[in-house]
Amino acid sequence: MQEKKIFLAKMDGLAKALRDLEVLYERYFSGEEKREPLPQRAALEQSLRQLANRRIIQTDLRFRYETLAARYHSYATYWNRITRLIDEGRYQRQLVRLNTSSPKAAESAAPEEKLYADLLDAHRHCASGGAPPDLERFAAFLTKQKEAIRSRYGVTEVEFRVVIEDGRPKIKARTKA
Repeated sequence: MQEKKIFLAKMDGLAKALRDLEVLYERYFSGEEKREPLPQRAALEQSLRQLANRRIIQTDLRFRYETLAARYHSYATYWNRITRLIDEGRYQRQLVRLNTSSPKAAESAAPEEKLYADLLDAHRHCASGGAPPDLERFAAFLTKQKEAIRSRYGVTEVEFRVVIEDGRPKIKARTKA
């Protein structure tokens, strides 16, 4: 009975490590992390191999291990494929799609994504308590602000930039003539 508890604790640890590795890879693929999480992946692989060499008699424990190992191998295949595409320069980052129904919106998508990346960098730099908004909410906010500024000041072009004031990231607007 004690051995089963120990084995279940190991399986829980491996499941958590796999979830953490999934998050690290998603951050790497989105460009948030600069390096692939290879040390964490190697540690998880080693733990899985150690359990593979062990004879698991109880069916429920064996099923849980095989399910976890299959999930890992499925993710590993996916990670290898995406990493290969990145190395070949053929990977397109899958950021949240902005409203690109009009040509004007398609032109403004890249500056909004750059501004969003600047905002994320500012949040990391400031280590502010609040989490930054997701890209979709950020784009909706910018669109709303652009319309309000255009109608208030009668201008056609509005430019945004990220600044840090009082240790907090802020978005400043500037009109273009």
